Amino acid sequence: MGLNRRFANWLESRWVAPSYSGWLLSSLSIFFFIAATNTLAGWLYVMSGIGVALLTIAAILPQRTLRKLHIWRAPIHPVSAGDQLTIELVVENRSNQPKTLLQIRDDLPPALGAPLQKAVELIAPNQTHHWIYCYPTSNRGVYRWQTVQLRTANPLGLFWCRRSRAAKATAIVYPIVLPLTHCPLIDEMGQDASLLFNSDRRAQAATEGLTRSLRPYRWGDPTRLVHWRSSARYGELRVRELEIFTGGQELIIGLDSGFAWHSIASDNPDLDAFEQAVSAAASLYFYACHRHLSVKLWTAATGLIQGNQVVLTALAGTQAGEPPTAPDLPTVPIIWLTQNPLSLNTLPRGSRWLLWSDPVEAAPRETATQTRQLGILVQPDRPLQPQLQSHPTIL
Repeated sequence: MGLNRRFANWLESRWVAPSYSGWLLSSLSIFFFIAATNTLAGWLYVMSGIGVALLTIAAILPQRTLRKLHIWRAPIHPVSAGDQLTIELVVENRSNQPKTLLQIRDDLPPALGAPLQKAVELIAPNQTHHWIYCYPTSNRGVYRWQTVQLRTANPLGLFWCRRSRAAKATAIVYPIVLPLTHCPLIDEMGQDASLLFNSDRRAQAATEGLTRSLRPYRWGDPTRLVHWRSSARYGELRVRELEIFTGGQELIIGLDSGFAWHSIASDNPDLDAFEQAVSAAASLYFYACHRHLSVKLWTAATGLIQGNQVVLTALAGTQAGEPPTAPDLPTVPIIWLTQNPLSLNTLPRGSRWLLWSDPVEAAPRETATQTRQLGILVQPDRPLQPQLQSHPTIL
């Protein structure tokens, strides 16, 4: 049965494939012809000839129907996991004849879902047909697909003809960002005595002793930064650029995507440790942005990146165990999200960590204790948001 289906698909996509009625009419035409040769009855020859003529016409016209049909699609706007993608396809009839009784199928990738199809009754000459549909999403990811299928059996329904049209698509589904009201892991970051530096706001408010260079005055620059002596010398206003110290304001969130994470419970997708870690990384990043901190993300594939859309796109496409292409971890304090307890010993001093562990197994307390770093032992069977809002401890 599978072989017959593959053969029918091959015929349909390269030539035409008979439908049930097509097979039936073919059998009747052959039967009438055999009966006519045995009985020499002229009317049987006529019936057989009419059947063959209908089959010939029905095999040629579907291919002509699909000619001069062109497809393109509008850009797909990114959404968060759980929201719906809005997908728009445009089918243009560039011929002077109407195109009727068509099927359009969008070949979505299996990871996103099953392909969708729509029946179109008529596309007028030199007109377009817009197909807009919404598709639900459940998992983050970067989904790509290439083709749209056009199918018809017009006009007699005896033969199916299907042709593929290139219509490249990229759909980005961002991870879920949890609305954190507070996060001690970030709020307490940088409060060590060794990390007390002036913030960028102190540097901007300073008026002396921090000058880095002089530049021409630009509209909107505060007058307190004008260097009057240099302005008199050059004959134009010169403004001081101040040195900015942001040691207490910089934050790096590292996702251990190079490690081969294992699922805590394969029968429960809500307990996928890596997916929770990706959501936690996105939530921590945007919480830090909300607190007006200079925050960056590090993954094994991207290295240090910054920017809301860039970070969300990177987190949408990251996978556990991906080949590391980025340099080693930064040597500054970092918030490290991992399932590998051995990696905690390699973190710079002052770092924080989130460690995913199976709740039924004992945590590697001796390894975590050696680091003497504060962190959170995440239990995947519990809600993630309250755990991110809890105070870090030393295990």
